[in-house]
Amino acid sequence: MLELRLPESAVESLGQWLADPERGQRYANGSGPHSIPYTPSTWMAVAPWPSSFADRAAAVSASVSRAEVVAAVRAAAQSEGWAEAFVATQVWGYGVTGYGPYRTRQVLAQPGAGAVLTEAASLLVDEGAVAAYEVLNALNGLGPAFLTKFLYFAGLALPEVKGPRPLILDSVLAGVLRQHATKVGLAVGYEWSETIAKWIWRDSGWSSHRYDVYLRWMYAANDRLAAASIGWSASPDVLELALFSAAWDQE
Repeated sequence: MLELRLPESAVESLGQWLADPERGQRYANGSGPHSIPYTPSTWMAVAPWPSSFADRAAAVSASVSRAEVVAAVRAAAQSEGWAEAFVATQVWGYGVTGYGPYRTRQVLAQPGAGAVLTEAASLLVDEGAVAAYEVLNALNGLGPAFLTKFLYFAGLALPEVKGPRPLILDSVLAGVLRQHATKVGLAVGYEWSETIAKWIWRDSGWSSHRYDVYLRWMYAANDRLAAASIGWSASPDVLELALFSAAWDQE
């Protein structure tokens, strides 16, 4: 799959998405404007609360953009407040999903959770995203889809990280890779490719090795788009957003 990256049909589809004023054009300069709604009052029992987020006792509804989460994480990181940074990423990640506050609270309630978050941030700087992924994956109740949200925003907030900056990997992105891997395998004569793709790109539970493959594929695919004549000057997290938004129809 790393040898056969984006087909021409994908390049065309993603170029159309980026050029569409109703879809991707707003992200031509980055994914920062991408906003998620949430209900502040449902997060009343979660602490520490990011000071830049909506007043939970006053706001009926609110929204938070990727750029605002990055700013909140950066502010929290200045005082090693990685638990507060984690909350900011989970609010964005869960949006209006009702069980988000409960799950976030359960993760933070584990003994040593704050230390694990701090260690993951330190590993991002010293060793990179894959090492940080392994550490976070040990926390109960924090699946890859949400630990990679923390890694993604921490990676943007930190001045420097080792290797490629982290990206979000969830079941939607895994589904895109599953379809692509199946087609790549069939194209070279591997009749069993669908079975293997369903296992390695399942909906959750990806190994740190699989996350490494994902990052390498995404960065290579982004380079392919940047080299094409479609006006793609966007970063890999815009590709992540595009794929999540079904910009590439593989049917």
